[in-house]
Amino acid sequence: VVHARSLNHYFGDGSARNQVLFDNNLEIGAGQLVIMTGPSGSGKTTLLTLIGGLRTVQEGDLEVLGYRVAELGREALLGLRQNIGFIFQMHNLFESLTAYENVRMAMQLSDCPVGEMPARGREILGRLGLGHRIGYLPQALSGGQRQRVAIARALVNRPRLILADEPTAALDKEASDIVIDLLKEMTHEHRSTILMVTHDARILDAADRIVNMVDGRIVSDVVVRDAVLICEMLRPMSLFQNLGTVELSQVAEKMKSRRFRAGEELVREGEPGDRFYLLSAGAVAVTTQRAGPDHRLAVLQAGDIFGERALITNEPRNATITGIEDGMVFTLEKAEFDSALKSIPSFRDQVLGIYFARQ
Repeated sequence: VVHARSLNHYFGDGSARNQVLFDNNLEIGAGQLVIMTGPSGSGKTTLLTLIGGLRTVQEGDLEVLGYRVAELGREALLGLRQNIGFIFQMHNLFESLTAYENVRMAMQLSDCPVGEMPARGREILGRLGLGHRIGYLPQALSGGQRQRVAIARALVNRPRLILADEPTAALDKEASDIVIDLLKEMTHEHRSTILMVTHDARILDAADRIVNMVDGRIVSDVVVRDAVLICEMLRPMSLFQNLGTVELSQVAEKMKSRRFRAGEELVREGEPGDRFYLLSAGAVAVTTQRAGPDHRLAVLQAGDIFGERALITNEPRNATITGIEDGMVFTLEKAEFDSALKSIPSFRDQVLGIYFARQ
């Protein structure tokens, strides 16, 4: 749905030109709810408006809903925006129109049949707790109610892509929970993709991924489900059991998932160690030439790790690891493993202590 490559952006001209986005890469698939976090001024809203076609792509490549945004003319760009639901901090409602009329205007700009508009408009306003306010003008609504009307307007056409900038900032917990549930329903039932800028920690549990921006750069892109699973699997292991939650999550964020087939060699004896593995599904066999290729020294299953010794000692692999059945591993490459050792002093000391004790 969104594919950004080497995306840069600048404000101003000449000597006043200031770069605000630096070489950003981002891919978002259908049906994902992606949260973008980071300090104020880090470039989150700028990236959001570029994806929405509200700013001109200056450098890099950006594809949204299958279209290269920089190549779109005025009419095509308007057509792209009609497939995107926008939710911004300022609700931008038409003050002379009622809550329902504001929502109906969005439907009039789409291909929604006229006969469906009343029912669809009432249904989404009702879902957002505004069924008793559909005939009210914005000036008669609270700030949170106006924001929910804006959300209804953005979602009523069931857009393929929803871009939201702090959509729950003006909402209390109850209203925020309703909005989050509705957004997750959009991803499940309509395969809508949601990219949301937020500082609201209440939304984190609903996210599929968390993208963090700092100083105009995407510095991490974490699959929440995988990160939680990795932390849960690593915590009981002797190598990681003394790490705190923050340190453990830093290791988890660096790990990548990979599927393997039965009979596939993941590690080959004698080769240099380039990564270590956490087995999350399936099973693998451990063999060595010394014992004969058909003799299994061990069978590893979900929750086991392998390959870490060669990373730490810089010795060749001392065994071959082969898939017994289809499965999946999380991997951490040597450079990332070394980076984790350097950035987490207690991890480094613990790892070195374990292997020093084995000499």
